[in-house]
Amino acid sequence: MSIAFVYSASASIAEARFGSPDKLFASHTLRVLFGFIFLFIFMKVDYHFWSKYSKIIIFISVISLLLVLVMGTTINGANRWLYIGPINFQPSELAKFALVLHFAYLLTERQEFIKDFKYGLLPLLVWSFIITALIAVQPNFSSAVVIYLIAAVMMFIGNANLKHLFFIGLTSVVGLGVYALSAPYRLARLQNYIGLVSDNHYVSKSAFQAHQAVIAFGNGGVFGMGPGQSRQSLLYLPEAYGDFIFSIIGEEYGFIGTSFVIIIFAIIAYRGIKIARQAPDLFGYFLAFGITVTITLYAFVSAGVNTGLLPTTGLPLPLISYGGTAIIFYCAAIGMLLNISAHSSN
Repeated sequence: MSIAFVYSASASIAEARFGSPDKLFASHTLRVLFGFIFLFIFMKVDYHFWSKYSKIIIFISVISLLLVLVMGTTINGANRWLYIGPINFQPSELAKFALVLHFAYLLTERQEFIKDFKYGLLPLLVWSFIITALIAVQPNFSSAVVIYLIAAVMMFIGNANLKHLFFIGLTSVVGLGVYALSAPYRLARLQNYIGLVSDNHYVSKSAFQAHQAVIAFGNGGVFGMGPGQSRQSLLYLPEAYGDFIFSIIGEEYGFIGTSFVIIIFAIIAYRGIKIARQAPDLFGYFLAFGITVTITLYAFVSAGVNTGLLPTTGLPLPLISYGGTAIIFYCAAIGMLLNISAHSSN
């Protein structure tokens, strides 16, 4: 489905930029095929193997996040990509799954004193702060917030003290709020979201993106305009094949199509939680739950932005939007889920 959606959403911009409507389609198709290879590889690797190397993997993710700040490639004002030879690598994609993996390990190892702030919860907070802070300064505030929410959910299911979590949540909201208002473009997105009209450049840009996405859904109606018939992808909607692909799905496949996509993510959430509950040990439980929360939360936020339920931000739709690093890591994560399921006695 992703290949078809991306081809339709990217053909016009690929023609304008590269002189060929198939350029982005071909690239994305190759990455999806690589994703399937990674899915099958990770499906065959015993998930316990990753617990031994979770600390190494999260250290690698921190180093890559530091490197991208020093020698990364700036695209659209954000320093989020590392070029390693021919490979375009986005360290934040590794970091979010590295954090989930290491949290699963720490929650398992420290479960007997998880209620204790210093020995149980503090190590988790330190890692979550390091990862989210390095992602936030790229700047990639939306990903930092979602990853922090994933960390909070994992601490909650890991039986952390609710009083500790409440205090952490309160201080985090204040800190994130101050940081969110510190940049003109983030403030503009909030202003646009609550309906403030302004001639500010950032507000106008944010309002334009949200408006074009809503037009796409309006064009699609119930049954859609048909595959390849999108009008908003004709250079009207920025990031039509990336952050705003859900609106293109709505335009071409209508309410029926978007509902189908949401149902698929709901099935993934249901199956992921079921796998977690049937996992043979705590590490499998926490890892399966963390992966499931990551996929479904990113999907919810991306769909929410496209439909105007959430402020405009840049988050791709998992497993569907154009991308290389994201597709491969999501597929690898689903491979882990399948391996946990294979070890279940049910």
